[in-house]
Parts: sequence; C-alpha cells; structure tokens
Amino acid sequence: MSTPLSGPGSATRTPGRGPVGSRPPRSRAARDHAPITLTGLAGKVLLLGLTAGIAVWAAFPLIDGGKWAGLALLAATTAGLFYLYLTPRHIPAKYLVPGTLFLIAFQVFPVLYTASTAFTNFGDGHRGSKDEAIVAIQTSSVTQVPGSAEYALSIATKGDPATGPLVFLVTDPATGTVSAGDTGGLRQLDAADVTVGTGGKVTAADGYTVLNFGQASARSKEITDLVVPTAGGALRSSGLSRAYEGKAVRAYESGCDCIRDTGTGQTWAADEEVGAFVAADGERLAQGWKVNVGLSNFTRVLTDRNISGPFLGTLIWNFTFAICSTGGTFLLGMLIALVLHSPRMRGTNLYRVLLVLPYAMPSFAMLLAWRDMFNADFGLINSLFGLDVDWFGHSWTARFAVILVQLWLGYPYMFLVATGALQAIPRELTEATSVDGASPWQSFRAVTLPLLLVALSPLLISSFAYNFNNFNAIYLTTEGAPFPADNPTNGATDLLITYTYRLAFGGQGAEFGFAAAISLFIFAIVAVVSAVSFRRTRKQEEVYS
Repeated sequence: MSTPLSGPGSATRTPGRGPVGSRPPRSRAARDHAPITLTGLAGKVLLLGLTAGIAVWAAFPLIDGGKWAGLALLAATTAGLFYLYLTPRHIPAKYLVPGTLFLIAFQVFPVLYTASTAFTNFGDGHRGSKDEAIVAIQTSSVTQVPGSAEYALSIATKGDPATGPLVFLVTDPATGTVSAGDTGGLRQLDAADVTVGTGGKVTAADGYTVLNFGQASARSKEITDLVVPTAGGALRSSGLSRAYEGKAVRAYESGCDCIRDTGTGQTWAADEEVGAFVAADGERLAQGWKVNVGLSNFTRVLTDRNISGPFLGTLIWNFTFAICSTGGTFLLGMLIALVLHSPRMRGTNLYRVLLVLPYAMPSFAMLLAWRDMFNADFGLINSLFGLDVDWFGHSWTARFAVILVQLWLGYPYMFLVATGALQAIPRELTEATSVDGASPWQSFRAVTLPLLLVALSPLLISSFAYNFNNFNAIYLTTEGAPFPADNPTNGATDLLITYTYRLAFGGQGAEFGFAAAISLFIFAIVAVVSAVSFRRTRKQEEVYS
C-alpha cells in the first residue's frame, strides 16, 4: 500500500473535494449572496436613505399641484431603485441605472423642456396662468380713493433684513388687531405674538424681523411695489409708516372675458391665441399668461425681416468663426507638438510647461484682458507695434481679433491631445517610409497625419460644436460689435447664440419661448454637421484600421 505524499507542493485530497486547505469554487447563487462588508452596507443605507429623502421632498410639490402622474412616476422610480439595490440580482443594472438617471436628468429632460418651451409664449409677463394674470392686473392698478381705510404700518421680513421676503405688519385702528400681509394676502396674528408700540406700530412679532428706518429705506422700491390682496381691494404702502386699502381701477368681467378700466371705460378683451388682454386698437396689457403658440416662434425667425435679414450673414460668419477657431488651434497645436516630438529637441518639458500656460489661466479673465489689449486708445497691441487701428470699430479687424484670441486660448488643448496621439504612433511606421525613400513631408502626409486625424476627429468635432456656440468668446471681447447704423441688434462679430441672446433678452423683457425656438435651429445645425463628420470619421477609421 502506498502512502500519499505530503510536504511542500503537495496537497491531500478527499473524494468530491479539492485540495485540503483550498476554498471550493462557489456556485452562482452563493456568489449572489456573498456577505456585504460593513462599509458597503453603510454606503448602501446612506444612498438609499438619501434617495428616500429626495423622493419625499419632491412628493410634496407634486401633491400640492395635483400632479398625480408625476407622483406615480416618482413612487415607481423610488420603489424600483429600492428593489434593485436591496436584492442581490441584476448586477449590471446596479451600475447602469445611476448613469441612465443622470443622463435623463441632465441631458434628456433639459432638451425636451427646451423643445416644449419653443412652442409657447413663455417669458416676462407670460409666466403663469390666466387667473394669476388677472390678479396681477387688478392688484397693480390699486389706487387710493376717498374713504380708503388706513393702517399703521411696520415693515418686516422673514429672515435676512436685506434679502428676506417683505411683509407688511398692519394694525387696524378700529379693532387694534394686527395682521401680516404679503402677495398671498392678509393673515391675522395672535395678540400674544406681537408687541405694539405708540401709534399702533408693531415693534416686534414672533417669526418676523421688524426693520428699522434705515433698513426699510434701503428697500423702499420693493416696499412701494408690494401689493397685498384683500377682500375689499388691496393694501399698499404710503411711505414707511402708513398703509391704505385701495380699490382696483381695472377689474375683470367674466361676461365679456375682458379687463375694464372703471375710470376711462376702456376694455381689453382676452386673446387666448397670444395669451394677453388686447384692446381694439391693438394695445396689450403687460401681464399675460402662458399659452401654446404652435409654430409662431419658428415662423417669426423665417418671416420677420428684422430677424431673418441678418440671420444668413450671421450664420455664415458663425461657420467661419467655428472652422477657423477649430482648424487654426489644431494646426498650431499639432505643429508645436511635432516640433517637440522630435528626438533632437532638448528641454521639451520646460517648453511644454510654458506652452500650456494659456490653457491653465481662466478664459473669462483672459478674454477681458485681450479686450483691453485691443483697445484703440491705450491697448497693448497698438502701443507695442506702433499701430493706429480701431480693432473693434471695423468688421474685418474685429473678426480677425476674436479669431486671434481664440487661437491663443485654444492651441494648448490641441497641443496636449496631439502630443498624446503622436506618442501612440509607433516610430517603426515612419522609419519604414524613410527606408522606402519617402521624404519627411511624404511620411507625415501618408502616415502621421491620417493616424492623428483618426485619433483626434471626435475631439475636433466636439471642439467645432463648442466654438459654434462660444458665447463668452464674443460677448466678453466685442459684445457683437461693430453694429451697423440701421440695425443695433446684429453686430459684425455676433454668433447665432449672441444674436439670439440679444433678440430674446435684450429688449423689454425675456422671451424664453422665442429663445428656445432659435436654440433648436442651432441644435439642428450642429447636430447635422456633427453627424456628417462622425460618418466620415468612421469611414476613415475603417481605412486605417
């Protein structure tokens, strides 16, 4: 009978098992039910608790607004997350779901919201419902009339005296009761919670910070604009110590669905298509409501001559700016990377540190510095080279200046990515072309450049998309100037994004619906260009793969 060998390098085996001292392989069920470490358990509890807290916080506004579909979606999503992370199954989904949720929250939802806003008149004066517009019109027309009740007034805030929401604390001279009023109306306060001084002015109130004369004077405009709705009209301030209950001059009449001015008799009928009250002569009241306007924002871009006229010229310059900014920075960055990639260069690390300095500096500050450098009177460019050029006073000099600024700001990035791509290209390829008798230029054109483009094409496409909507590059240097005498809304250096900003937000008020419509035009242009470019990139990858 032989004896099993023992000692180093040997192991005793038993029937149906592996070597003694070794861990047997676990089944899939055992792996799924592997014990959770204390740290992992604490992290899971923390994240699920945070999820539950966010869900509860988000549920209350949905309940108050009667958004039952949204509440059901919130409950289903929360329950699904708890099921996913409290069970040992669906391991891949545990990693995919967080990224998917963030994608929906920060990419899909903003795009869908922008698209839906483009079909509305949403903007200043058209933010709420029709009922809210009626209340705003009536309260803003409140004036003092003979016999109006007057009250002792104290100005207070909820929170910080400088920034907190304002509240009127008024004392009824007939009954002595104290009420707090804001845009939501009047609420009577418990006598035990307030302290009333001489003349009926409130000197202290629980939950409120009573402002002194200096603090109230600093917010005098807000105090004057504050209107507190009441059953008989509205409450407004008369100075900083008195308030009166006035009557609304303009009132809504449901019979004609209109606003009537009781003093002049003029009426403004409701126009549901534009979301405003419009008079017979076309005059609109400033307060309106949000409605769906269909394609009117889009047709306005194409049919309004004041907008569509300069639109084509701006689009051509926009493409020129994006192509020159992207192509110029790529060429300069690539050339510098090729020079420093040569084995004959010395001190390349020092050169690289110096060359990336523009990339390390805040672009916001650098754009303002370049604007001053191009100043026609005291700018560094004119002083250094002895020039007398009004850089931002002429179309082509202003365009050349902004492209030059972009070249200085953008080449370090292209230099860095080109350096990385060059180091990934095997030197044997270029050496093989040299052996075949190719010149350095032929070797670069046939081998190095195509391989660089394959690696950097996605970055070039994303850089083009960024420069196509580079708001800061224009607004912080030229602000779109110079402007022609007959059109102060469209400058020679305006991109579509800065032109849109001026059209939508540079007038009497913000027009978010119109801005969203033009944003969709820009999105479509960039998407088409990017799709075509990516398609050509894939074909190039197939050739050199």
